[in-house]
Amino acid sequence: MVPILQKVLPYDLRLQRALPGIQPLQRSDWLQIDEAYDQQIAERERLLSAARGAVVQMSEAARLASEELLDQVLEDLGHRADFTVQGTWVRRPDDVWVEIDRGDPLGVLARLVQEDLCLLQKIGGEHVLTGAVLCFPASWSLEEKFMRPLIEIHAPVDSYDDNIARRVQRLFDGVKPDRPLWRFNLLRYVDPTLHQPRSELARRNTDDGQDFKYFRSERQCVLRLPKTNAVVFSIHTYVLENRDVNL
Repeated sequence: MVPILQKVLPYDLRLQRALPGIQPLQRSDWLQIDEAYDQQIAERERLLSAARGAVVQMSEAARLASEELLDQVLEDLGHRADFTVQGTWVRRPDDVWVEIDRGDPLGVLARLVQEDLCLLQKIGGEHVLTGAVLCFPASWSLEEKFMRPLIEIHAPVDSYDDNIARRVQRLFDGVKPDRPLWRFNLLRYVDPTLHQPRSELARRNTDDGQDFKYFRSERQCVLRLPKTNAVVFSIHTYVLENRDVNL
């Protein structure tokens, strides 16, 4: 398969800060359309058809939040010149019309935007992953993490210690509907494939930094839905050849 790659990143990697490295975000800058839109959307369509259970999960507890998220995205897309929102249909930048199926809010979102979208809702004292469309996981599994709290989702991440866990939980507790946040990461990969699920018990396909061919960077945004109070964690994935990245 021909790799789906971008040539540029919309942020300066030299500004990268330690986890969580959160910065304020203008709501109008939340959803991004980049040079790989057509190819990434085609890959998302393929995954929805071939392996829907691996890329979309929604609990009944997340239904109202999923519907609210769909409404929020449609509102945002309606302000863009490259989308047309008309009745129960949306025209994408690739000129494909997508029907707005209210019975399948996450499935519709998967076909409209490049971002993967995770819904986290407060259950007890922790935020739990109650719904998500995750077509492009960077070495984790939606099926494995579904309905698990933040601390368990990040269990295999070496840098995610108790201090970071408390900071992230405070962030999710404190994020306001009118004050979204964002950060980015930078990962080294030998394989440019976008859909790379992996069990937390399996070792990632890596060369440990020797002769890696690709950088994979995730633009991660955190925002709160005003009606259901659910937190949205969105992920826009960029994959570039290492020669195209300046550090």
